[in-house]
Order: sequence, then C-alpha cells, then structure tokens
Amino acid sequence: MASVLNISAYLFTRLDDAADLKPVLHGRAVAAGLKGTILLAEEGINLFLAGDAEAVRGFVASLRADARFAGLTTKESWSGEQPFGRMLVKVKREIIRMDHPAIRPDAGRAPAVDPVTLRRWLDDGADDDGREIVLLDTRNAFEVDYGAFEGALDWRIERFTQFPDAATAAAAELEGKTVVSYCTGGIRCEKAAIYLREIGVEAYQLDGGILGYFEHVGGAHWNGECFVFDEREALTPSLAPLAAEAAA
Repeated sequence: MASVLNISAYLFTRLDDAADLKPVLHGRAVAAGLKGTILLAEEGINLFLAGDAEAVRGFVASLRADARFAGLTTKESWSGEQPFGRMLVKVKREIIRMDHPAIRPDAGRAPAVDPVTLRRWLDDGADDDGREIVLLDTRNAFEVDYGAFEGALDWRIERFTQFPDAATAAAAELEGKTVVSYCTGGIRCEKAAIYLREIGVEAYQLDGGILGYFEHVGGAHWNGECFVFDEREALTPSLAPLAAEAAA
C-alpha cells in the first residue's frame, strides 16, 4: 500500500538568512519524522521530502507561514516505503546551479504555459497563434534517457551549467518558433526560459514541470518514465514508482 507521501517543491524568493534557516528547518523536519533534502540559497528554496502525509503537509504549512514562502506549491506522489535515507538541509550558492548570477527568477519569471494548454498545443500541432512548437528538454542526458516528450530537443548536456552555451549555439535554429522548456519539477526550465528570452528566443516554461504535467494531463505526448532523484528511481505518468506499477 502506498502510504508514504512524497513532495517536491521550489520557490525563487530572496533569502538573506539561509544559513540561519538551515538548523531551524532541519530540526523542524526531523521532529516531524521527515526525510529528504532541502536546499537553501539566497535565490530561494528547493525541497524533496517524504513521510507521513499529515506531517509532510504540516511542515509545508509551517513554511508558508513565513511570508517569503507563502507562494510555495508542492507536487505530490506516493510510495510504499520511505525513499530517502536521512534528512539533509544544505546551503548552496544556487538552488539549481547555472553559473549565471544575472538570471534571477525571484525578480521576474519568464511566461509559463500550463499543462492543459500545452497538451492542446501538441494536439493541434501549433500554439494559439499557429506557430510551430518546440519542446526543449533542459535535463541532463541520463535523465532524458528514462523518458521524454515526443520529438523534444535534447542537447545531451551532462550538467545544467552547460545549458547556456548549448542554447546560445542553437538560438538561430529556434528563431520564429515557440519554445517550451521543461524539466522534472519546473526549477531548471524556469531559469532556462529566462536565459532563452535574454538571447532572443520566444520561450516559455512548462508550469510545474513534467510532474505537474503528469498530475494534470497524464502521459499524453510522453514516452517512457520520469527520473526522480530518490530511491524510487523513476515515476510513470500515473505518478507511481516504476517498480510498483510493474508489480501491480
């Protein structure tokens, strides 16, 4: 029985006290019996947690009580066992490393397209203005190998810091097209869309990433599974661990 609630969430929000928050959030999570990872940086928070449903949701509610985290939204899935071995809270330079400090989503997001709209565009073969849709996978190559949108661009990057150079090299071939960047939960494609727009590409981010798309749309136009960074390894479009669905 899938009784462990797993959540992923991130929010770009200015944090000048990330180091002070580290022990506070760690103590609160451990007291709630949660395991996973929380990343803190000046640009925001990124977290992956699992545990008893009431405890997980209570922890998120306590975070949102801080006005800086009021806009935090979570993506939920379930597993039969705890997929994390311990509870870690880390302070980083960036919550997702790009090595482009001028890219600050907390100062303004790139336009986003919601999963239902993206599916309609893909069904129609064009956006609402009749422009060609290009899906751009911003994940690392090994993640893409687990599954991807049909026909998506995959630049075979090994780490996200390689994305800006790859994007700049491909900018000319993306001209005149509507580019939708996507990633697992939304964090990488949020930075990616901002960078693409700065180099003149008409780019949008997939709101909520692949997991948000699975939640609202399912597996339409998707092939395979979605790699996740915990012991579940990958999730199917029904948001079930691959091994669990295979055994059902």
